[in-house]
Amino acid sequence: MDYLEQLFARRGIRPTAVRLLVLRALTEADCALSLSDLEARLMTVDKSTIFRSLNLFLANHLVHGVEDGTGQMKYALCDDSCHCGEDIHAGLSDLHTHFFCEHCRRTFCLRGLPIPAVDLPEGFHLHTANYVLKGLCPACSRRRHCE
Repeated sequence: MDYLEQLFARRGIRPTAVRLLVLRALTEADCALSLSDLEARLMTVDKSTIFRSLNLFLANHLVHGVEDGTGQMKYALCDDSCHCGEDIHAGLSDLHTHFFCEHCRRTFCLRGLPIPAVDLPEGFHLHTANYVLKGLCPACSRRRHCE
C-alpha cells in the first residue's frame, strides 16, 4: 500500500482513481489549492467530481478548508495532529495560522504557529476559527527586495 492509500485508509476513505489524483495534487503542492487550481492541474477530471472528492476529504478530516479573503475556498492536507474539523471546546491551541501572500496570491499553512487565544464575552461559544495573516511570502519578499 503506497503513502496516499495509507492516508485514505487512516481516514476510512475508499481510494478511487480520481480521489488519488486529487490527493496527489494536494500533497505535491507547496500551498493550499482552490477548486480552480485543482481543475487546472487535473485537466481530465471535471469540476464537480473534484468538488465531491474535496467534500469527502473535508468530512473525513483529510483536508481542511481555508477562507483567505479571495472568495475561493482553498484546501490543504491535514496532518495526523490536525483538529481543524472538530468543535473547539479546549480553545484554539490545536489549530494553526495561515498566511496569504498578497503578491502571488498563494495561501500557506503555518503549522507551527497556533492561533492566539481569544477570550470571548460570556454567552459566546466558539465552534471554529480561521486565522489568516496577509503580507508577502519569502519568495515574493526576496523578489521585491532585489528589484
